[in-house]
Formats: sequence, structure tokens, C-alpha cells
Amino acid sequence: MPAPLYYHPRMLAYDFGPGHPLRPDRVSRSMAMLEYYGMEPIDPGVGVRADVERVHASAYIDAVMAASKGRPVPEKYGLAQDTPAFPGMYEASLSYVAGSVRAAEAVRDGAPLAISLSGGLHHARYAEGSGFCVFNDAAVAARILRERFARVAYVDIDVHHGDGVQWIFFEDASVLTCSIHESGRTIYPGTGFLQETGADFTSWNLPIEAHTSGDIWCWAFDSGILPALRAFSPGAIVLQMGADAHFLDQLGHLRVRAQDWLHAVEGVLALGLPIVALGGGGYNLTTVPRMWTAAVLTLNGQEVPEEVPATFAEWGMPTFLDGPPISSGVGAESTERTVAVLQRRLFECRALWE
Repeated sequence: MPAPLYYHPRMLAYDFGPGHPLRPDRVSRSMAMLEYYGMEPIDPGVGVRADVERVHASAYIDAVMAASKGRPVPEKYGLAQDTPAFPGMYEASLSYVAGSVRAAEAVRDGAPLAISLSGGLHHARYAEGSGFCVFNDAAVAARILRERFARVAYVDIDVHHGDGVQWIFFEDASVLTCSIHESGRTIYPGTGFLQETGADFTSWNLPIEAHTSGDIWCWAFDSGILPALRAFSPGAIVLQMGADAHFLDQLGHLRVRAQDWLHAVEGVLALGLPIVALGGGGYNLTTVPRMWTAAVLTLNGQEVPEEVPATFAEWGMPTFLDGPPISSGVGAESTERTVAVLQRRLFECRALWE
């Protein structure tokens, strides 16, 4: 039986309006494909304030509520520019958090896997919305897992650094936050560098040079992220599956194919740990639905078909995976240096993490 998959159309109300990159149909298309493959979503409910109070300041939550009703709020709360307020924003934000909460509770209570693709909004900080993210459901999920597991790992394969989750757990040595991402020198949010180490080196960043190809990206994940996860020995993992590392994504600059990205999902699965799998970034509608569908099938132990069903032909994605490798050599030397730093650091961390 497939793992629980939490979704309800009310989540599509999380919509910043026409022209904004974070389009709700990323999620609706993905869910349509998964339902085609026999996966029935579970309504997680509407979500409650107590869910987000686990990781956010009360004053910030109050500001989101006010902005949701059209009231002005101080600029410090970040509810403008790329994360603009819209009517009903508070309720819509709670709806995607609810999916991640139910998934985390399921894993906390013994499920080996639970999924919520509308979640993974990893940029929101303790008291600030940012990067299209109002509430940080990924951090909420990690906090719920900590109710059972002494150690939890957060793994982020989005093209953007998972900064919000990192900062929320920066001083918490019981949560390892791992992020492989395009370097903050060339992409938002401008963070995720090697020197951001957190408590007992439990902030584990692997920045990748722009235009790096998928073969190098895969090697970096295998050599720089997976060894840290094995050494930290968490009881469970929150996996943020942002699909914007793909070479067609308009907000990133990496040259990663769908199968390269899926290789990282397979690597996390092979660790044999309970997983809360969330969505995240991804803005190209010909890539996100097929990548998330491939990931969910893989996590459930099902084979990824070669061709996307003809039912979805109008979406312009004939196959689940991409063509031949894209190997330009860009980023190879810098990635090797970065991974070497992490490998040396791991020697120090083994004693800290025992």
C-alpha cells in the first residue's frame, strides 16, 4: 500500500497572484498524475495556529493574520516584495502546514514514509516571511519528529539554500540541516556557505557553482551529504524535494537532469530511515509534476515509467526522465574543493556526534 499522501484542494488557495513564479498548478498537476497512478490523497484538515507556534514568533503569526485581512504590517515581517500579502493568506498558509504536520505525525507514530507535496516552504524564518514562504512547514515537521527521535536530519535538494530551516535550528545540535544548492554568490537567498556551521557543525552546507552539471551534482551529494547523514545517525529524515535544480527551471542556474535529482532521492531512501517527504521549489510546469511524481513513485518502491501518460500530453512533458548527460566540466574543481572541506570536517564531527 502506498505511503500516506496528504493533500486537499484548499491548499491551492496559497496563491500570490498572476505572474508570480509560485503557481498553485505545480501542486494540482502533480496530484493529478499521482492519482492517475492510484494514489489517493488524504485530507489533512485546515491547520491551527499551534502548528506554527512550534517554530514562529507569536508577533509574526499575528502579523500574518493581520496582513491576510488587508491590514498594514511592519516591513520587518517580510510580507511584501517576493512574498506579498493576499486575502486569506493566513488560512492558506495553515493549509499547507497541515499537510506537513500530518505527515510528520504519521512518521512520529511509526509510519516509515509520509508525503505532503504542497509543503517544503523552507525560507520562512522565526519572525519573517521570505522567498515565497510564509510559514516554515519543514521546520515544523522536524520539530514534531523530535518528539520521538533523539536526532533528526533535514535534507534539502532545492536549488536554493534551505536558510529558514537552518536558522531555526542553528543552535540545536539535535537537528542536522543538510543543503545542497547553487551558491549564494549567484542566487537567492545569498546564504548557505561552508562557514555557516551551527552547533556542533550540524549546519551542513554544500554550495555548488552556477552551471554545474548533474554528474558533478550527484557526485557531490554522494560524497558530501550522504556521509554526514550516516555519521550523524538520525532517527528520521525530513526530505525537502525542491525540483528547481533542473536545467529548465527559470529561477536556477544548474544543469541537473530529472534523473540526477532523483538519484539524491534514491540515496536518502537507501539509508533505510523513516522519511517525511515534502515538495518545495520548482517553477517550470514541464518538469515539476513529472519529477515529483517520479520521486513519490520511487519512495513507494514503484518503478518510474519511461513515458508520461498521454492523458497529460498537453502539459508538454513526454517522458519522466531526460536525455543524455549534460557534462560541461563547469564547477568540477570548485565542487571537489568544497567536498574536500566537508570530508575533513567530518573527522572532527564524528567525535561530536557519537
